[in-house]
Amino acid sequence: MMKQPVVLIVDDNPENLSLLADLLDKNGCDTILAQDGAMALESIKNEHPNLILLDIMMPGMDGFEVCRRLKQDILSANIPIIFLTAKQEKSEVIAGLKLGAVDYITKPFNQEELLVRVNTHLELQAAKEKLQEALVTKDKLFSIIGHDLGNLFFILQGLAEILVTKGTQMDAKEREKDLQMLMQSANNGYDLLTNLLNWSKSQTGRLQSNPTTLTLQDLIYRNLELQYNTADRKEINIFANIGENISVFADKNMLNTVFRNLISNAIKFTQKSGTIRITAEPIEDNVVEISITDTGIGIKSEDINKMFRVNVAHTYGTASEKGNGLGLVLCKELIEKCNGTIGVESEVGVGSRFYVCLPINIEP
Repeated sequence: MMKQPVVLIVDDNPENLSLLADLLDKNGCDTILAQDGAMALESIKNEHPNLILLDIMMPGMDGFEVCRRLKQDILSANIPIIFLTAKQEKSEVIAGLKLGAVDYITKPFNQEELLVRVNTHLELQAAKEKLQEALVTKDKLFSIIGHDLGNLFFILQGLAEILVTKGTQMDAKEREKDLQMLMQSANNGYDLLTNLLNWSKSQTGRLQSNPTTLTLQDLIYRNLELQYNTADRKEINIFANIGENISVFADKNMLNTVFRNLISNAIKFTQKSGTIRITAEPIEDNVVEISITDTGIGIKSEDINKMFRVNVAHTYGTASEKGNGLGLVLCKELIEKCNGTIGVESEVGVGSRFYVCLPINIEP
């Protein structure tokens, strides 16, 4: 369900506030009401509106000053502002536009005209945000290709050169260690390319879901087998409790990608000799919740809401494992394509729990 746009209305006249709120509510908008400039500035701290309707003539702090302060704050600078004014002088209108307002509406306003202007600027703002998101996505993609893939091939070339030039001089233990590193680097490269391809398809609308009935136990145990060597090197214990009879209706390739990333993420951020537990249980009719819980380093509370965003910088694991910040973003997109949800609970120094909710074997 698409979220309704939020409009902040600032006017010292209660009747105007009520009229505008009722009008915008019927137009499919949520509204925040403020009777003066101070209330408006305070409300911005709690909720980020998509548009602001701002009266100019108000006691104390007038609309011009409110606009000036909003545009000086990085958190509110990009919110479009439409001035509501009883003034007809061109100089006042120009002054408002110079401060950063996108439009103005004269009082008494025509309801149809106001809605047309509001909808136009909401659509423009949505398009602007979508474009910005696309630019961030492009920059992220180029960063991963240029940096992460470059580093990966540098490691592969270095290990291959050592094995070719010094392999016969190594003892069995040294050779085995380098071969394990070579295999892990190749696996990391495969995972990265798989994520990149799937993410690219998702961004261009070419990633289609083909749901089938899947036995959850088989799916998760198979992905655990692929991660066994990585966990073993960190002496991490993994316990899985997945009922034999739990089936889900989802796309197999998408779920494999999701569980591979979530398990890999748990291993990455769990210290040596730590523990990871994977469980699955029905939580309501036709829905199963899969939890992947670790005893790792945890996540700061202010960072939890950023976990599934593409513009978040990558972090390093407990053994300096490097990520690219793409795995969790892709997990969210794939789970949503499977008609499921994903979330995380965490505490610094205690660990994290990622949970996925999926429909249980229900064919549409």
